[in-house]
Amino acid sequence: MTSESGPIYEVTFFVDPEVAGDCDAWLEEHVRSMLREPGIVDCSVFALPNDPQGRVRRVCLHVLASDEALDQFLEGAGTDIEAELQLQLGEQISVSGRLLREDHAPFLAPESSPDCLNCGARLRGQYCGTCGQRSRSRLISLWELISDAFGDLFELDSRLWQTLIPLMFRPGRLTHDYLQGRRARYMPPFRMYLVLSLFFFVVAFFDPREELSLLFESDPPTSHDEVGSVAGEQAQEILNDIIEHGGEDALPAQVDDHEEGLRLVFEDNEIGSADECNVDESDVADMPAWLARRLSPERLNHICERIFDDDGRALADNLLDNVPAALIILLPLMAFVLKALYPLSKRYYVEHLLFFVHFHAFFFLILTLQILFLRITALLHVPEAIRALAVVVAAFYVPVYLFVAMRRVYGQGRLITFLKYVVLVIAYAMGFTATMLGALAIAAFSI
Repeated sequence: MTSESGPIYEVTFFVDPEVAGDCDAWLEEHVRSMLREPGIVDCSVFALPNDPQGRVRRVCLHVLASDEALDQFLEGAGTDIEAELQLQLGEQISVSGRLLREDHAPFLAPESSPDCLNCGARLRGQYCGTCGQRSRSRLISLWELISDAFGDLFELDSRLWQTLIPLMFRPGRLTHDYLQGRRARYMPPFRMYLVLSLFFFVVAFFDPREELSLLFESDPPTSHDEVGSVAGEQAQEILNDIIEHGGEDALPAQVDDHEEGLRLVFEDNEIGSADECNVDESDVADMPAWLARRLSPERLNHICERIFDDDGRALADNLLDNVPAALIILLPLMAFVLKALYPLSKRYYVEHLLFFVHFHAFFFLILTLQILFLRITALLHVPEAIRALAVVVAAFYVPVYLFVAMRRVYGQGRLITFLKYVVLVIAYAMGFTATMLGALAIAAFSI
């Protein structure tokens, strides 16, 4: 059986009984307005039995003329259905949507339809309808292997770009679509988060000369306290100036003859040293007993000495290693805050967690793009004002993005969203500070 009809977008409404009449009235008007929209072939509403929680169920089917009409509907009228209803009926209604397509594949006899080599399901075409694997079992060419590796990067209609573009420019769109059931077109949220976070840390902190030092020639050894060589009269002027401002104690420790003049060598005076690590029992006396046993003076002195010995490099390296784990810990903490801010949204905890997974993924993406932009413009000698402007624009875009995303996903008005936004930002600052301090403490006790 074949059909000329396009895809069907199904929207299911779960309504509290006391506002069911208002919802039905809204749906009648919605059907009339949808039938006037170009690209919509039909729109109808059906009543279903109440769900186990006693909520009234209504289903609205939007029959679209084509996939292009579907995209226009999802970007236009279909996007605002839940927001419009919640503005009128508040938290007494929830909405879910899914896409339905008619199977146009002709029926194949079992003997002419082989099994999928991946999942064993009966094949009815070039791709498996269960797992999506292609029916061909052999790699034909080197190009096919390369395209499998990098195809998503260069194909504009791939899931990579269909995910990154709305993530960057349409706040809350990914979360909203995922909760509505439109998921196949996007990368899985946690995979996207891990990929973008890894890419950010590589771009921001990877130093090829340090990590791949074997590939680079070593620099000739130099003395860190050698100022340089100067010639006769200039050297005397420098010495006189040093005596005038710093006294004879500031004179160089060594003055050597050199082919190009005199070489002045100064002693290395460190601001701090390991000798300053003198933690004793009185410094930990006021701590709780369980904490004092872990923060003993001997242990704190050892940490202090290690930090001074290598100028804090080991501490910085350990802290950098702990930052990704700290940010992952921050995600569920912020999800609890969202759960508390929207107690009547009837959303599960994991749905609030999904919101922050997408927001953190966006944050990693914009930081990575900003770092790459600054490095490239520095190489091209772009004026400093343009580079600074890009940093300022990004700094303003991030908080605006969060506010717009909250409105899009939770569908509340500007004022109530702004108040919750302020609370969320304060909680986020506190949570970020706490997790970073925890990461710093773990890094210090790991050296």
